[in-house]
Amino acid sequence: MNLEKTTLENLRQEYSAKTLSEEQVNQNPFAQFDSWFNEAMNSGILEPNALTLSTATPDGKPSARVVLLKDFSENGFTFYTNYESRKGQEMAENPNACLSFFWLELQRQVIIEGKIEKVSEEESTRYFQSRPKGSQLGAWTSDQSQVIANRGVLENKLTELEKQYENQNVIPKPEHWGGYLLKPTSIEFWQGRASRLHDRIQYILQSDNTWKIQRLAP
Repeated sequence: MNLEKTTLENLRQEYSAKTLSEEQVNQNPFAQFDSWFNEAMNSGILEPNALTLSTATPDGKPSARVVLLKDFSENGFTFYTNYESRKGQEMAENPNACLSFFWLELQRQVIIEGKIEKVSEEESTRYFQSRPKGSQLGAWTSDQSQVIANRGVLENKLTELEKQYENQNVIPKPEHWGGYLLKPTSIEFWQGRASRLHDRIQYILQSDNTWKIQRLAP
């Protein structure tokens, strides 16, 4: 037990790949994210669009899980899920949320805080029907976050749906499934540096919709 603890205490990685300064970053945080995201896409990272979505209940009880970013623009960052899932229920009750990207290969993090709103039904339907048929059927199969007796419940329901839609390539979108847009109020770019003196550049949205850029201590 002591050996295991000592081993964990000694686990560390020195970061020295790149630097980040106020002079380097784009004045527009969305352009800065686009630049970093393209680097992540071109670096060979597996699923660079994977992010941790953190939500909380109205009384502040947090939860987190990994989802996939499906679009971003100056309007915000879009992902899709089941409206009736735990995260869906928490976002309905408390629209404050956080998205966290960690690209270890580039020694970088991006942390985005803001307010959540649903995307339009038309946009959700368009994206849903662009997904592989198996993914569409999966959305119908799973009552996400609900307790089930065993895996057979899912497999039996999927088999029924495969027969029902056997001759259909276009499947209707479930009412309980769709997209969310996080409209950011804060975006932080974190670049790993030596001796844990990391670079942290934060953009804060101002009342006139401009962005204030500031450095945070690591």
